[in-house]
Amino acid sequence: MKIADIRANAYSMPFVSPSFPKGPYHFVNREFFIISYRTDEKILREMVPEPLKIEDPIVSYEFIRMPDSSGFGDYTESGQVISVVDEQGRKGGYTHMMYLDDESPIAGGRELWGFPKKLANPKLEVASDTLVGTLDYGPIRVATGTMGFKYEQLDCAAEQKKLIETPNYLLKIIPHVDGTPRICELVRYHLQDVTVKGAWTGPARLELFQHALAPVADLPVLEIVSAKHLVCDLTLGLGEVAFDYLKA
Repeated sequence: MKIADIRANAYSMPFVSPSFPKGPYHFVNREFFIISYRTDEKILREMVPEPLKIEDPIVSYEFIRMPDSSGFGDYTESGQVISVVDEQGRKGGYTHMMYLDDESPIAGGRELWGFPKKLANPKLEVASDTLVGTLDYGPIRVATGTMGFKYEQLDCAAEQKKLIETPNYLLKIIPHVDGTPRICELVRYHLQDVTVKGAWTGPARLELFQHALAPVADLPVLEIVSAKHLVCDLTLGLGEVAFDYLKA
């Protein structure tokens, strides 16, 4: 194998059979169940990396069903996104934890963007009149979210505008061969080509349970602020470096 061939073709591991194809990555009928809640502000500030800041101690717990994802297939994920303000004063979301059930988007999410993804067993389904999201880590229940199914319709255009305009942030860490960080960056990305097909809200509840390796309960639920259920098509845009911690 020639050095030039490696340089020209290397983009993921393993080299001879990458875990995911090259993008763009388009999602059809991607389904979001998002419960936003108020949490302990002191604890939250310890979780958010500078230069991002917090105005309100709001966390969005997400259950996301992705039945048709180019390159990544059919999978479900669940995790926490913290409401932040960036250096330009824009309100955005910082992905704190994410758990999913498919190796390809775990590898792609971590290698490309820096998504904090771990293997677990999330589910999003309708049980009679209730939208139900659950997350199990091994045999242990970690999170349960419920909402009345399609109780009240939301403005699809307004939800679409939020998804497109909101910057999203990740802390990407890639170690060197000696274990020290070779890449340590704050990554920014946007959702693109978003079409919201449906948007609803309703009464909602969220329970988080203690687990040593899936510590979502470290950000306790003090008050439910809002809940929504979205169905949309979108493209996951590739990222850009917003801050390089090794050069700061």
